[in-house]
Amino acid sequence: MGIMRILDDFLREKRKKAVSEKWKRELTSSFKNLKTHRRLTKEQKKEIQEFYKSVIGREIDLYSHEYFYSRTGLYSKYYVPTNLHQVELLGRANMLPYTNAYGDKNMTDVFLKGVRQPHTFLKNINGYYYVEGKPVTEEQAVEQCSQLKGMLIKPTLFSRGKGIQALEVTDGITNIDGMTVGELFRQYKKNFQIQERLKQHAQMSMLNPSSVNTIRIITFRSGMEILVISVVVRIGRKGAVIDNQCAGGISAVINEEGRLGKYGFGGFDQDDILTTDTGTVLEGFQIPSFDKVVEKVKELHFQLPFFDLIGWDMAVAEDGEPVLIEWNTRVGLSQSAYGPGFGKYTERILRELWPRKNTRVF
Repeated sequence: MGIMRILDDFLREKRKKAVSEKWKRELTSSFKNLKTHRRLTKEQKKEIQEFYKSVIGREIDLYSHEYFYSRTGLYSKYYVPTNLHQVELLGRANMLPYTNAYGDKNMTDVFLKGVRQPHTFLKNINGYYYVEGKPVTEEQAVEQCSQLKGMLIKPTLFSRGKGIQALEVTDGITNIDGMTVGELFRQYKKNFQIQERLKQHAQMSMLNPSSVNTIRIITFRSGMEILVISVVVRIGRKGAVIDNQCAGGISAVINEEGRLGKYGFGGFDQDDILTTDTGTVLEGFQIPSFDKVVEKVKELHFQLPFFDLIGWDMAVAEDGEPVLIEWNTRVGLSQSAYGPGFGKYTERILRELWPRKNTRVF
């Protein structure tokens, strides 16, 4: 038993190191494409390492500090290395083994109550079909989807915006490459949904009318307090259905009054964006119902006690009411658009998380 335990620990550390290196390679590769490269001074490196040694007891990789310093022009010891966040911190903040069930977008309306959500017409959960909440065969599902207007079809497990498409169906033929409904279902295989497309607030449509532009809020639960870590708006590009930055969209910081900062950030090398593709100037743009949206996610977080760190994607409906689009337990930090790590709570959160057991499985 002792030898097996040692072997298991060795293999786990080896796999953890491989995952950590993967995240590091992704960002260091993107660093090469940045227009400006800012290198850390000897004094800055010393300050960063002293800070991290004081809170987690060890030094860290500095690639994230140089990357975000180069993108934003803002130096801070509080940037959190991407690999540290993904490999160590998420598993301490959240019960990651529960993510597959809780994080399934088909289960959002089951786990979270008291918030408006887009109407889901069809669900495919683990290969089983449900229409309007009632179990049906695949043949029945195909038949009932023969005439659909104003819909979206999307994967429900860890999509990061991939696979989300506008869906219109006439006499069983879809607008997606002329496929039949049955062919479309077979392409998605399982774990997907068909949802009514939300009609967003006119102010949010000004940012980009083809996508539902969402407010990404990251919250952290500390006991009976919900801390708002960062708030950015995610804006789709011209003609795009999705708004995710990792899928080509734009992110811009939102201040405490609900107004946008001067610059937006696109992909890994798209910085200092001043206007959206519609020509709307970012700086000073007012997000409608901002206070309502923030209060709603703080209220919702208390319904999810297995997850202390959550990323919320909220929209604003035509009537100004907050609408939950989705929530994420494997949330990344918006360090380009918003700034360092966990914002003003960085040291507090690191000290709270580090003593906990890491629930991530390697």
